Amino acid sequence: MKESAKSAATFVVIAAITRTLLNGMMNRKWEGTERLPAGGFIATPNHCTEIDPLVVGHMLYNQKRAPHFLAKGGLFKVPVLGWILNATKQIPVERSTAGANRALLLAQEIVEEGGAIIIYPEGTLTRDPGLWPMKGHTGAARLALEAGIPVVPMAHWGAHEVFPRYAKRFNLFPRKTSRILIGEPVDLSEFADRALDKTTLTEATDKIMDAITGLLAELRQEEPPAERWDPSKHNQSKHGRFVERGQDAPTQNTSDDGIVEP
Repeated sequence: MKESAKSAATFVVIAAITRTLLNGMMNRKWEGTERLPAGGFIATPNHCTEIDPLVVGHMLYNQKRAPHFLAKGGLFKVPVLGWILNATKQIPVERSTAGANRALLLAQEIVEEGGAIIIYPEGTLTRDPGLWPMKGHTGAARLALEAGIPVVPMAHWGAHEVFPRYAKRFNLFPRKTSRILIGEPVDLSEFADRALDKTTLTEATDKIMDAITGLLAELRQEEPPAERWDPSKHNQSKHGRFVERGQDAPTQNTSDDGIVEP
């Protein structure tokens, strides 16, 4: 993990706090860590509770892989938070072409240093009533194909029992176990010579989502739905929070491309 001295020192402090909190909240069981590539990669986990980034980041850091999230560019201007994001080399994403190019270059640099880029293909917490992965967005597939970065699918289950989706309080007792299962890198070689149009990116994204869903089915020992949940077919927004009846609330978690937001 070839992080700068500033980045490494900041990660140590944040990791110490996060580890203490998570270890106090739940047990953990991590499987498939030997499947993590020797070099950098994109991690694509499922998303069913607001504490997912802490759970996945904890696991990756313990494997000596620095976790880096895509985050809204505006967050980097917030006092203290912006300093932390910059110090730990998180990836600012802006909606301009120039901003996208800068994000791509930084992502490539992070991968060359052996870091892990975490992208939630679902774009926000799943709307699926059974908490199965829903239809994915194409941000992870685009970045992987544009920059030649391996995509490692991941599934986790159990953290949602500690902090349910959109909950206001933690359920610490009885003590729960958070499990993570890591899969083999997704083979996207069939898309390497194709134009990165909507069809290509959608097919590549579906392949990534299939891998994530298969891992979650293995963790849960259950069969996933025959058809992946599509918010647009249920009159739901594709991002942000929503109430159980499918009406949207204003607070957002991640964007369409898996970008971490407030």
